[in-house]
Amino acid sequence: MADNDVTPGRFRWLLVAAALLLQFSIGAVYAWSVFGGAFEEADNFEVSKLQSSLPFTVTIGMIFVGTYLGGRLQDLRGPRTVAIIGGVVYSAGIILASFANSADTYWLVILGYGVISGFGLGLAYIVPIAMLQKWFPDKTGLITGLAVGGFGFGAVATSPVAQWLIDRNPDDPANAFLPLGIAYLIMSLIGASFFRNPPEGYTVPGHDSGGGESGTAGKDYTQGEALRTPQWYLLTAILTLSVGAGIALISQAAASATDIAGFSAAGAATVVGVLAVFNGAGRIVWATISDYIGRMPTFALILGLQGVCLIVLPHASNAVLFVVLASVIYLCYGGGFGTMPATAGDFFGVRNAGAIYGLMLIGWSLGGVVGPIVASSLIGSDEAYTLAYTVIGAVAVASVLLTFITRVPKDRKPDTVDSSQPGGGR
Repeated sequence: MADNDVTPGRFRWLLVAAALLLQFSIGAVYAWSVFGGAFEEADNFEVSKLQSSLPFTVTIGMIFVGTYLGGRLQDLRGPRTVAIIGGVVYSAGIILASFANSADTYWLVILGYGVISGFGLGLAYIVPIAMLQKWFPDKTGLITGLAVGGFGFGAVATSPVAQWLIDRNPDDPANAFLPLGIAYLIMSLIGASFFRNPPEGYTVPGHDSGGGESGTAGKDYTQGEALRTPQWYLLTAILTLSVGAGIALISQAAASATDIAGFSAAGAATVVGVLAVFNGAGRIVWATISDYIGRMPTFALILGLQGVCLIVLPHASNAVLFVVLASVIYLCYGGGFGTMPATAGDFFGVRNAGAIYGLMLIGWSLGGVVGPIVASSLIGSDEAYTLAYTVIGAVAVASVLLTFITRVPKDRKPDTVDSSQPGGGR
């Protein structure tokens, strides 16, 4: 069946379910902290803290390469093919990582889980975001939140399952990658098989889709045109800083729960799973909020709350307080990913959303590389969590200033648009 050979209406909600299934499988990457701790303690590996975070860091760094290519390809070839290729490549990398069995073969984890899976993840990730914006011009914030919500929930099930698989052979935690990789392959193929763009001339009754979203209308930018605006760089900077703040904790979540709040290894794995719920929920909650209070006010809250909670977190020796603060950070981290696709649509239109937002996700890779490296380096062997999280938190709070100067381009904001509405600046 061709991508455009579909009947509009209820089918678009089936696509939401399919997108969630794909995103759930690739979102399992956020369970890495469970593996990182296991590799540090395994007799066959015993890697350093910096080495244990390297596969995850490489994964996030490679995502941009995948999203850049995936965004351009899906605009040209349609979403199904690109999503299937991405799911296969991602799963193949996870399976390859399972063949590591000692410190001498740890490079297989970096290559498989990091380079290959990161690239496949990027290919698959961008597709449902761009596709569903075209199917749901009437629910931009909500639907982009849902489109990436499954990604945030991926670690919910993976964390305890991964810990159970690791506990079966704690000296060789890489063994857990094989069954997980097979499961991811099945899930991603099922979800991606439904993907397709809306038919030519598709409209939603009662919605004016004359080129804009959420009350904006006007020019649909090409990727090149978007790159010639200061807004593209400001939005990318906001995404980078939001990612860097949240992922600094995510990369050290299990260790932080153990060292700061006194959780056991099993308890920390459970905490990571619980926190992943907030990562997923944040993508939906904040994206929906942004439909009502505006995109930039939403990002101001996201950055500010992350910063304050990171500064307080190292002092949260109480387990309940630790989980509350970490939950807010995860909620805000997910919120950045849920809100930014709709923001990019407001600023540049959705016609070329795959290419424009796919390139913007360089912010994910930059923040995803710098955040964990800064966190692990500052924490070090002395477990200096106060220094690490205070520095990162202060940067996040200062970043709120960017939201006050970032406005929708004039040719995307008609004179009749109230600037306090979604997409209308601040």
